[in-house]
Amino acid sequence: QVQLVESGGGAVQAGGSLRLSCAASGRTFTFTSYKMGWFRQAPGKEREFVANIDWSGRTAYYVDSVKGRFTISRDNAKNTVYLQMNDLKPEDTAVYYCAAHDGLGKKYDYWGQGTQVTVSS
Repeated sequence: QVQLVESGGGAVQAGGSLRLSCAASGRTFTFTSYKMGWFRQAPGKEREFVANIDWSGRTAYYVDSVKGRFTISRDNAKNTVYLQMNDLKPEDTAVYYCAAHDGLGKKYDYWGQGTQVTVSS
């Protein structure tokens, strides 16, 4: 059983910052075997990719709308991935999910339950 548990969401004003965390656990889950990603889903919209990071933490990708504002990182000793979000905008309001990808196929294999981020103008 693999669990991904997000935390750190909340309500902030535009221009503010939040740091999301996602702790991974599971008896057979080897954190360093997985690429980790963050996704988000706003009300009435489809879930969208936000960022991902490879197992080593050296390579990361971002959706254009968050480049320069969000930073994904991971601490393999703590089995945790982070999303530092700065200069938040109202359009960043969504439920944020972390996910783990084993490198096979296109789909992410495990998902967290999500954490709400609300940005007011």
